[in-house]
Amino acid sequence: MTTDEIILITKLQNPTTKEIAYKQLVSLYKERLYWHIRKIVISHHDADDVLQNTFIKIFKNINNFKRDSKLYSWMYRIATNESITFINKRAKEKNVDITEYQQQLVSSLDSDNWFTGDEIALVLQKAIATLPQKQQLVFNMKYFDEMKYAQISDILGTSIGALKASYHIAVKKIEQFIKNSN
Repeated sequence: MTTDEIILITKLQNPTTKEIAYKQLVSLYKERLYWHIRKIVISHHDADDVLQNTFIKIFKNINNFKRDSKLYSWMYRIATNESITFINKRAKEKNVDITEYQQQLVSSLDSDNWFTGDEIALVLQKAIATLPQKQQLVFNMKYFDEMKYAQISDILGTSIGALKASYHIAVKKIEQFIKNSN
């Protein structure tokens, strides 16, 4: 942990400085967390809702933060869990499995005003949506967020070896999807 992170955590856990520190925390991390969440829930509006829930959970639980991992890893884990919970809930409401729900979301990306990607990005998103949830998370964190396996392991609670295998399998499936879509 950096000195800045330790100071921020101390301020967050102090009732007299908590609100000011919380605004600083949101300012520092909202964009990175938004894009992580967005890759999971796909929709901009849903990502905003999940981001808000994530920051509420962080605010309520900051005193339980044990400092045994980086603050960002802890927040990332909360954002990941909130996103998965959201996706599972939406899929259940629509009476479909998660993979089918995510494919429906990706299919609607071409008409989403908030989606800024080109056709290649759309094909990649469709390919990612076909992966099992754990592989999606590992692929997104490694490929898009350029995280090290150790950090992904800390967030997902999975061994580095298993993460490497998941990533490798995900890449092969994505390559096959793209090959078949041409």
